[in-house]
Amino acid sequence: MNFKNGAIPAIVNISLPEGKLTDIRAADLLRLLEISRQLAIITDLQKLLTTIEHTALKIFACERATVFVFDHETNELYSYVTSRSEKIRFSAKQGIAGDCFHNNHIIKVSDAYKDPRFNPAVDDETKFKTQSILACPLTTHDQTPIGVLQVLNKYSGEFNQWDEILLRTLSAQCGVALERQFLLEQFVEKQRLQHDINIARKIQQHLLPKQSPAVEGFDIAAWNQPAEETGGDFFDYQPLIDGRLMLTIADVTGHGIGPALVAAQCHALQRAVFSLLPEIQQVATLVNRLLSEDIPDDRFVTVFFALLSPRDQELVFTSAGHGPILLFQAKNNQIQKLPTHGPPIGILPTIIYEGRDRVLFRRGDMLITFTDGFFEWVNSEGKPFGIERICKIVKHYSTLPAAEIIQQIYRELLAYTQGVSQSDDLTALIIKKN
Repeated sequence: MNFKNGAIPAIVNISLPEGKLTDIRAADLLRLLEISRQLAIITDLQKLLTTIEHTALKIFACERATVFVFDHETNELYSYVTSRSEKIRFSAKQGIAGDCFHNNHIIKVSDAYKDPRFNPAVDDETKFKTQSILACPLTTHDQTPIGVLQVLNKYSGEFNQWDEILLRTLSAQCGVALERQFLLEQFVEKQRLQHDINIARKIQQHLLPKQSPAVEGFDIAAWNQPAEETGGDFFDYQPLIDGRLMLTIADVTGHGIGPALVAAQCHALQRAVFSLLPEIQQVATLVNRLLSEDIPDDRFVTVFFALLSPRDQELVFTSAGHGPILLFQAKNNQIQKLPTHGPPIGILPTIIYEGRDRVLFRRGDMLITFTDGFFEWVNSEGKPFGIERICKIVKHYSTLPAAEIIQQIYRELLAYTQGVSQSDDLTALIIKKN
Protein backbone atom coordinates (compact mmCIF):
# COMPACT_ATOMS: atom_id res chain seq x y z
CA MET A 1 0.00 0.00 0.00
CA ASN A 2 1.43 3.38 -1.01
CA PHE A 3 0.61 6.75 0.59
CA LYS A 4 1.42 9.65 -1.74
CA ASN A 5 1.33 13.41 -1.28
CA GLY A 6 0.31 13.15 2.36
CA ALA A 7 -2.85 11.15 1.59
CA ILE A 8 -3.67 9.16 4.72
CA PRO A 9 -6.66 6.94 5.49
CA ALA A 10 -9.42 8.59 7.55
CA ILE A 11 -8.66 6.42 10.57
CA VAL A 12 -5.35 8.26 11.06
CA ASN A 13 -6.93 11.74 10.77
CA ILE A 14 -3.78 13.89 11.05
CA SER A 15 -2.21 16.71 9.10
CA LEU A 16 1.33 16.09 7.83
CA PRO A 17 4.11 18.40 6.66
CA GLU A 18 4.24 19.02 2.93
CA GLY A 19 6.19 16.61 0.76
CA LYS A 20 6.27 12.89 0.28
CA LEU A 21 6.06 10.48 3.15
CA THR A 22 9.23 8.54 3.75
CA ASP A 23 9.18 4.78 3.73
CA ILE A 24 9.61 4.85 7.51
CA ARG A 25 6.53 7.00 7.95
CA ALA A 26 4.54 4.78 5.60
CA ALA A 27 5.57 1.78 7.69
CA ASP A 28 4.47 3.61 10.84
CA LEU A 29 1.05 4.28 9.33
CA LEU A 30 0.70 0.66 8.29
CA ARG A 31 1.41 -0.34 11.88
CA LEU A 32 -1.28 2.08 13.06
CA LEU A 33 -3.77 0.51 10.68
CA GLU A 34 -2.77 -2.96 11.82
CA ILE A 35 -3.08 -2.09 15.51
CA SER A 36 -6.53 -0.63 14.82
CA ARG A 37 -7.58 -4.00 13.41
CA GLN A 38 -6.09 -5.91 16.35
CA LEU A 39 -7.62 -3.67 18.99
CA ALA A 40 -11.07 -4.25 17.50
CA ILE A 41 -10.99 -8.00 18.21
CA ILE A 42 -9.20 -8.20 21.59
CA THR A 43 -11.53 -8.84 24.55
CA ASP A 44 -9.00 -9.34 27.36
CA LEU A 45 -7.66 -6.29 29.23
CA GLN A 46 -4.18 -7.66 29.90
CA LYS A 47 -3.79 -8.77 26.29
CA LEU A 48 -5.02 -5.36 25.14
CA LEU A 49 -2.44 -3.51 27.26
CA THR A 50 0.34 -5.84 26.13
CA THR A 51 -0.59 -5.38 22.46
CA ILE A 52 -0.59 -1.59 22.82
CA GLU A 53 2.80 -1.60 24.53
CA HIS A 54 4.42 -3.97 22.01
CA THR A 55 3.07 -1.93 19.10
CA ALA A 56 4.37 1.30 20.61
CA LEU A 57 7.82 -0.26 21.04
CA LYS A 58 7.92 -1.07 17.32
CA ILE A 59 6.55 2.26 16.09
CA PHE A 60 8.74 4.46 18.26
CA ALA A 61 11.84 2.24 18.37
CA CYS A 62 12.26 2.92 22.07
CA GLU A 63 13.35 1.07 25.20
CA ARG A 64 10.02 0.99 26.99
CA ALA A 65 6.33 1.62 26.37
CA THR A 66 3.82 1.68 29.19
CA VAL A 67 0.06 2.04 29.45
CA PHE A 68 -1.11 3.61 32.71
CA VAL A 69 -4.78 3.00 33.54
CA PHE A 70 -6.81 5.24 35.83
CA ASP A 71 -8.33 3.64 38.94
CA HIS A 72 -11.47 5.61 39.83
CA GLU A 73 -11.71 4.15 43.32
CA THR A 74 -8.21 5.12 44.47
CA ASN A 75 -7.63 8.10 42.14
CA GLU A 76 -4.38 6.45 41.02
CA LEU A 77 -2.70 5.49 37.77
CA TYR A 78 -1.46 1.93 37.57
CA SER A 79 0.40 -0.24 35.11
CA TYR A 80 1.95 -3.66 34.86
CA VAL A 81 5.63 -4.04 34.11
CA THR A 82 4.99 -6.58 31.38
CA SER A 83 8.27 -8.45 31.70
CA ARG A 84 7.72 -9.16 35.40
CA SER A 85 3.95 -8.79 35.83
CA GLU A 86 4.52 -6.23 38.59
CA LYS A 87 1.95 -3.51 39.17
CA ILE A 88 3.12 0.09 39.55
CA ARG A 89 0.77 2.56 41.26
CA PHE A 90 0.95 6.27 42.01
CA SER A 91 -1.33 9.29 42.40
CA ALA A 92 -3.06 10.43 39.21
CA LYS A 93 -1.57 13.89 39.84
CA GLN A 94 1.99 12.66 40.41
CA GLY A 95 4.89 12.63 37.96
CA ILE A 96 4.91 13.36 34.26
CA ALA A 97 2.26 10.71 33.56
CA GLY A 98 0.09 12.27 36.26
CA ASP A 99 0.52 15.74 34.74
CA CYS A 100 -0.33 14.33 31.32
CA PHE A 101 -3.47 12.66 32.69
CA HIS A 102 -4.63 15.45 34.97
CA ASN A 103 -4.22 18.22 32.38
CA ASN A 104 -5.20 16.03 29.42
CA HIS A 105 -2.31 17.08 27.17
CA ILE A 106 0.71 15.53 25.47
CA ILE A 107 4.11 15.96 27.15
CA LYS A 108 7.60 15.64 25.63
CA VAL A 109 10.67 15.65 27.89
CA SER A 110 14.26 15.40 26.65
CA ASP A 111 15.95 14.85 30.02
CA ALA A 112 13.65 13.34 32.63
CA TYR A 113 15.89 13.96 35.65
CA LYS A 114 16.03 17.68 34.89
CA ASP A 115 12.24 17.97 34.84
CA PRO A 116 10.78 18.81 38.29
CA ARG A 117 7.62 16.82 37.50
CA PHE A 118 9.54 13.58 37.04
CA ASN A 119 9.06 10.95 39.73
CA PRO A 120 12.24 8.81 40.02
CA ALA A 121 10.54 6.37 42.41
CA VAL A 122 9.24 4.30 39.48
CA ASP A 123 12.78 4.00 38.08
CA ASP A 124 14.04 2.94 41.51
CA GLU A 125 11.32 0.31 41.77
CA THR A 126 11.76 -1.07 38.26
CA LYS A 127 15.58 -0.69 38.04
CA PHE A 128 15.20 1.35 34.87
CA LYS A 129 16.93 4.58 33.80
CA THR A 130 14.53 7.03 32.17
CA GLN A 131 16.06 9.59 29.83
CA SER A 132 13.52 10.94 27.35
CA ILE A 133 9.73 10.75 27.66
CA LEU A 134 6.79 11.17 25.34
CA ALA A 135 3.39 10.80 27.04
CA CYS A 136 -0.14 11.21 25.72
CA PRO A 137 -3.50 10.86 27.51
CA LEU A 138 -5.81 8.00 26.57
CA THR A 139 -9.33 9.36 26.31
CA THR A 140 -12.85 8.08 25.75
CA HIS A 141 -15.06 9.08 22.84
CA ASP A 142 -16.02 12.25 24.73
CA GLN A 143 -12.39 13.15 25.56
CA THR A 144 -12.53 12.02 29.19
CA PRO A 145 -9.04 10.81 30.20
CA ILE A 146 -8.90 7.18 31.32
CA GLY A 147 -5.16 6.57 31.17
CA VAL A 148 -1.80 7.51 29.68
CA LEU A 149 0.36 5.95 26.97
CA GLN A 150 4.02 6.69 27.64
CA VAL A 151 7.11 5.81 25.57
CA LEU A 152 10.66 6.14 26.94
CA ASN A 153 14.18 6.46 25.59
CA LYS A 154 14.04 6.54 21.80
CA TYR A 155 17.08 4.67 20.44
CA SER A 156 17.91 7.21 17.72
CA GLY A 157 17.77 10.29 19.96
CA GLU A 158 15.02 12.66 21.04
CA PHE A 159 11.35 12.25 20.24
CA ASN A 160 10.31 14.57 17.41
CA GLN A 161 7.17 16.17 15.95
CA TRP A 162 6.36 13.11 13.87
CA ASP A 163 6.52 10.98 17.01
CA GLU A 164 4.02 13.32 18.66
CA ILE A 165 1.66 12.94 15.69
CA LEU A 166 1.99 9.16 15.79
CA LEU A 167 1.47 8.99 19.55
CA ARG A 168 -1.64 11.18 19.38
CA THR A 169 -3.07 8.93 16.69
CA LEU A 170 -2.16 5.69 18.44
CA SER A 171 -3.49 7.02 21.76
CA ALA A 172 -6.81 7.99 20.18
CA GLN A 173 -7.28 4.44 18.90
CA CYS A 174 -6.13 2.88 22.17
CA GLY A 175 -8.36 5.13 24.28
CA VAL A 176 -11.47 4.03 22.42
CA ALA A 177 -10.37 0.38 22.63
CA LEU A 178 -9.73 0.70 26.36
CA GLU A 179 -13.11 2.35 26.90
CA ARG A 180 -14.79 -0.48 24.98
CA GLN A 181 -12.92 -3.04 27.06
CA PHE A 182 -14.02 -1.40 30.32
CA LEU A 183 -17.63 -1.36 29.14
CA LEU A 184 -17.36 -5.02 28.13
CA GLU A 185 -15.93 -6.01 31.52
CA GLN A 186 -18.64 -4.04 33.32
CA PHE A 187 -21.27 -5.87 31.27
CA VAL A 188 -19.71 -9.28 31.96
CA GLU A 189 -19.39 -8.48 35.66
CA LYS A 190 -22.98 -7.30 35.79
CA GLN A 191 -24.12 -10.51 34.11
CA ARG A 192 -22.06 -12.61 36.53
CA LEU A 193 -23.34 -10.65 39.52
CA GLN A 194 -26.91 -10.98 38.30
CA HIS A 195 -26.39 -14.73 37.96
CA ASP A 196 -25.06 -14.89 41.54
CA ILE A 197 -27.94 -12.74 42.78
CA ASN A 198 -30.46 -15.01 41.08
CA ILE A 199 -28.90 -18.03 42.79
CA ALA A 200 -28.88 -16.23 46.15
CA ARG A 201 -32.52 -15.27 45.69
CA LYS A 202 -33.49 -18.86 44.90
CA ILE A 203 -31.62 -20.10 47.98
CA GLN A 204 -33.21 -17.45 50.18
CA GLN A 205 -36.71 -18.09 48.85
CA HIS A 206 -36.11 -21.82 49.39
CA LEU A 207 -35.43 -21.11 53.09
CA LEU A 208 -38.85 -19.50 53.54
CA PRO A 209 -41.70 -21.90 54.37
CA LYS A 210 -43.66 -22.85 51.27
CA GLN A 211 -46.99 -22.93 53.09
CA SER A 212 -48.46 -21.97 56.41
CA PRO A 213 -48.51 -24.64 59.12
CA ALA A 214 -51.77 -26.42 59.84
CA VAL A 215 -52.34 -25.77 63.55
CA GLU A 216 -55.62 -26.83 65.12
CA GLY A 217 -57.62 -23.83 66.25
CA PHE A 218 -55.36 -21.25 64.58
CA ASP A 219 -55.02 -19.50 61.24
CA ILE A 220 -51.38 -18.56 60.61
CA ALA A 221 -50.05 -16.64 57.63
CA ALA A 222 -46.78 -14.93 56.73
CA TRP A 223 -45.63 -13.07 53.64
CA ASN A 224 -42.34 -11.65 52.36
CA GLN A 225 -41.32 -9.36 49.51
CA PRO A 226 -37.72 -8.10 49.32
CA ALA A 227 -36.96 -4.62 48.00
CA GLU A 228 -34.22 -6.04 45.77
CA GLU A 229 -33.49 -9.47 44.31
CA THR A 230 -32.39 -10.57 47.78
CA GLY A 231 -33.47 -9.17 51.12
CA GLY A 232 -32.63 -9.01 54.79
CA ASP A 233 -36.04 -10.09 56.12
CA PHE A 234 -37.22 -13.61 56.79
CA PHE A 235 -39.91 -15.54 58.63
CA ASP A 236 -39.93 -19.14 59.77
CA TYR A 237 -42.02 -21.88 61.37
CA GLN A 238 -40.71 -25.02 63.02
CA PRO A 239 -42.78 -27.70 64.81
CA LEU A 240 -41.14 -28.90 68.04
CA ILE A 241 -41.36 -32.41 69.43
CA ASP A 242 -43.48 -31.28 72.41
CA GLY A 243 -46.27 -30.12 70.07
CA ARG A 244 -45.47 -26.42 70.22
CA LEU A 245 -44.74 -24.35 67.12
CA MET A 246 -41.75 -22.04 66.81
CA LEU A 247 -42.43 -18.82 64.89
CA THR A 248 -39.87 -16.19 63.93
CA ILE A 249 -39.84 -12.96 61.99
CA ALA A 250 -36.59 -11.03 61.54
CA ASP A 251 -35.24 -7.91 59.85
CA VAL A 252 -31.53 -7.40 59.14
CA THR A 253 -30.44 -3.79 58.69
CA GLY A 254 -30.24 -2.84 55.03
CA HIS A 255 -31.27 -4.87 52.03
CA GLY A 256 -29.44 -6.67 49.27
CA ILE A 257 -26.85 -9.46 49.27
CA GLY A 258 -25.04 -8.46 52.50
CA PRO A 259 -28.12 -8.50 54.71
CA ALA A 260 -29.36 -11.62 52.90
CA LEU A 261 -26.24 -13.50 53.99
CA VAL A 262 -26.74 -12.39 57.60
CA ALA A 263 -30.41 -13.37 57.38
CA ALA A 264 -29.48 -16.86 56.17
CA GLN A 265 -27.02 -17.26 59.04
CA CYS A 266 -29.55 -16.06 61.62
CA HIS A 267 -32.19 -18.38 60.12
CA ALA A 268 -29.93 -21.40 60.53
CA LEU A 269 -28.86 -20.46 64.07
CA GLN A 270 -32.33 -19.89 65.45
CA ARG A 271 -33.53 -23.21 64.04
CA ALA A 272 -30.67 -25.07 65.71
CA VAL A 273 -31.02 -23.26 69.04
CA PHE A 274 -34.81 -23.68 69.25
CA SER A 275 -34.34 -27.44 69.14
CA LEU A 276 -31.86 -27.32 72.04
CA LEU A 277 -33.22 -24.86 74.60
CA PRO A 278 -36.66 -24.89 76.27
CA GLU A 279 -36.98 -21.21 77.20
CA ILE A 280 -37.59 -18.47 74.66
CA GLN A 281 -35.26 -16.03 76.48
CA GLN A 282 -32.44 -18.57 76.36
CA VAL A 283 -32.96 -18.93 72.61
CA ALA A 284 -32.65 -15.17 72.07
CA THR A 285 -29.56 -14.95 74.30
CA LEU A 286 -27.67 -17.79 72.60
CA VAL A 287 -28.57 -16.70 69.05
CA ASN A 288 -27.32 -13.22 69.91
CA ARG A 289 -24.03 -14.49 71.33
CA LEU A 290 -23.32 -16.74 68.36
CA LEU A 291 -24.35 -14.26 65.68
CA SER A 292 -22.52 -11.31 67.29
CA GLU A 293 -19.22 -13.12 66.78
CA ASP A 294 -19.66 -13.33 63.01
CA ILE A 295 -21.59 -10.40 61.57
CA PRO A 296 -20.04 -7.01 60.68
CA ASP A 297 -20.20 -4.18 63.21
CA ASP A 298 -22.61 -2.20 61.04
CA ARG A 299 -25.19 -5.01 60.96
CA PHE A 300 -27.80 -6.06 63.48
CA VAL A 301 -31.05 -8.02 63.40
CA THR A 302 -34.41 -7.31 64.99
CA VAL A 303 -36.05 -10.65 65.80
CA PHE A 304 -39.42 -11.75 67.13
CA PHE A 305 -39.01 -15.18 68.77
CA ALA A 306 -42.26 -16.98 69.65
CA LEU A 307 -43.56 -20.35 70.81
CA LEU A 308 -47.22 -21.17 70.19
CA SER A 309 -48.93 -23.86 72.27
CA PRO A 310 -52.13 -24.98 70.50
CA ARG A 311 -53.10 -27.08 73.51
CA ASP A 312 -52.97 -24.12 75.91
CA GLN A 313 -54.05 -21.64 73.24
CA GLU A 314 -51.25 -19.33 74.25
CA LEU A 315 -48.15 -17.80 72.75
CA VAL A 316 -44.94 -16.90 74.59
CA PHE A 317 -42.59 -14.46 72.88
CA THR A 318 -39.40 -12.46 73.33
CA SER A 319 -38.74 -9.49 71.09
CA ALA A 320 -35.12 -8.56 70.39
CA GLY A 321 -35.69 -5.01 69.21
CA HIS A 322 -38.50 -6.07 66.90
CA GLY A 323 -41.70 -4.10 66.70
CA PRO A 324 -44.43 -3.21 66.47
CA ILE A 325 -46.14 -6.25 67.92
CA LEU A 326 -49.90 -5.75 67.84
CA LEU A 327 -52.53 -7.76 69.69
CA PHE A 328 -56.03 -7.45 68.24
CA GLN A 329 -58.75 -8.36 70.75
CA ALA A 330 -61.96 -9.38 69.02
CA LYS A 331 -64.26 -8.85 71.99
CA ASN A 332 -63.80 -5.06 71.95
CA ASN A 333 -62.28 -4.55 68.48
CA GLN A 334 -59.21 -2.91 70.05
CA ILE A 335 -55.50 -3.24 69.36
CA GLN A 336 -52.86 -3.31 72.07
CA LYS A 337 -49.17 -2.64 71.33
CA LEU A 338 -46.98 -5.21 73.09
CA PRO A 339 -43.47 -4.46 74.41
CA THR A 340 -40.01 -5.41 73.21
CA HIS A 341 -37.59 -7.07 75.63
CA GLY A 342 -34.12 -5.96 74.61
CA PRO A 343 -31.95 -4.56 71.83
CA PRO A 344 -31.57 -6.16 68.40
CA ILE A 345 -29.48 -9.27 67.90
CA GLY A 346 -25.82 -8.77 66.99
CA ILE A 347 -25.02 -5.51 68.79
CA LEU A 348 -23.32 -6.93 71.91
CA PRO A 349 -22.52 -10.63 72.48
CA THR A 350 -22.92 -10.31 76.28
CA ILE A 351 -26.58 -9.26 76.26
CA ILE A 352 -28.87 -11.55 78.25
CA TYR A 353 -32.54 -11.47 77.30
CA GLU A 354 -34.65 -11.98 80.41
CA GLY A 355 -38.04 -10.58 79.44
CA ARG A 356 -40.90 -12.34 77.75
CA ASP A 357 -44.64 -11.90 77.34
CA ARG A 358 -47.52 -14.34 77.23
CA VAL A 359 -50.62 -13.99 75.05
CA LEU A 360 -53.73 -16.04 75.84
CA PHE A 361 -55.87 -16.22 72.71
CA ARG A 362 -59.65 -16.03 72.54
CA ARG A 363 -61.77 -16.57 69.46
CA GLY A 364 -61.03 -13.94 66.80
CA ASP A 365 -57.93 -12.56 68.54
CA MET A 366 -54.86 -11.90 66.41
CA LEU A 367 -51.20 -11.20 66.98
CA ILE A 368 -49.79 -9.14 64.12
CA THR A 369 -46.17 -8.19 63.56
CA PHE A 370 -44.30 -6.93 60.53
CA THR A 371 -41.03 -5.32 59.51
CA ASP A 372 -40.53 -1.57 59.26
CA GLY A 373 -40.74 -1.59 55.45
CA PHE A 374 -44.53 -1.50 55.86
CA PHE A 375 -45.01 1.52 58.06
CA GLU A 376 -41.92 3.51 56.90
CA TRP A 377 -42.76 3.44 53.17
CA VAL A 378 -43.60 7.04 52.25
CA ASN A 379 -45.94 8.54 49.66
CA SER A 380 -45.13 11.24 47.10
CA GLU A 381 -45.42 13.88 49.84
CA GLY A 382 -42.85 12.10 52.01
CA LYS A 383 -45.41 10.95 54.59
CA PRO A 384 -45.04 7.36 55.88
CA PHE A 385 -47.82 4.79 55.75
CA GLY A 386 -47.63 4.53 59.53
CA ILE A 387 -48.64 2.01 62.16
CA GLU A 388 -52.02 3.57 62.88
CA ARG A 389 -53.15 3.09 59.30
CA ILE A 390 -52.26 -0.61 59.59
CA CYS A 391 -54.26 -0.85 62.83
CA LYS A 392 -57.34 0.59 61.11
CA ILE A 393 -57.05 -1.93 58.27
CA VAL A 394 -56.72 -4.83 60.72
CA LYS A 395 -59.81 -3.73 62.63
CA HIS A 396 -61.85 -3.23 59.47
CA TYR A 397 -60.95 -6.60 57.94
CA SER A 398 -60.60 -8.62 61.16
CA THR A 399 -63.10 -11.26 60.04
CA LEU A 400 -61.06 -12.20 56.96
CA PRO A 401 -58.51 -15.05 56.95
CA ALA A 402 -55.01 -14.06 58.09
CA ALA A 403 -53.47 -14.27 54.60
CA GLU A 404 -56.17 -12.01 53.13
CA ILE A 405 -55.64 -9.42 55.87
CA ILE A 406 -51.95 -9.24 54.95
CA GLN A 407 -52.80 -8.80 51.28
CA GLN A 408 -55.33 -6.09 52.10
CA ILE A 409 -52.65 -4.20 54.05
CA TYR A 410 -50.32 -4.55 51.08
CA ARG A 411 -52.94 -3.37 48.57
CA GLU A 412 -53.68 -0.25 50.59
CA LEU A 413 -49.95 0.32 51.08
CA LEU A 414 -49.44 0.28 47.29
CA ALA A 415 -52.35 2.66 46.76
CA TYR A 416 -50.97 5.05 49.38
CA THR A 417 -47.41 5.03 48.03
CA GLN A 418 -48.35 5.10 44.34
CA GLY A 419 -45.43 6.42 42.30
CA VAL A 420 -42.85 5.83 45.06
CA SER A 421 -40.78 2.67 44.63
CA GLN A 422 -40.30 0.16 47.44
CA SER A 423 -37.10 0.95 49.34
CA ASP A 424 -37.14 -1.67 52.09
CA ASP A 425 -38.06 -5.32 52.50
CA LEU A 426 -41.61 -6.20 53.53
CA THR A 427 -42.45 -9.11 55.83
CA ALA A 428 -45.59 -9.75 57.88
CA LEU A 429 -46.82 -12.45 60.25
CA ILE A 430 -50.36 -12.93 61.59
CA ILE A 431 -51.42 -15.53 64.16
CA LYS A 432 -55.21 -15.66 64.41
CA LYS A 433 -57.37 -17.72 66.76
CA ASN A 434 -60.27 -19.36 64.96
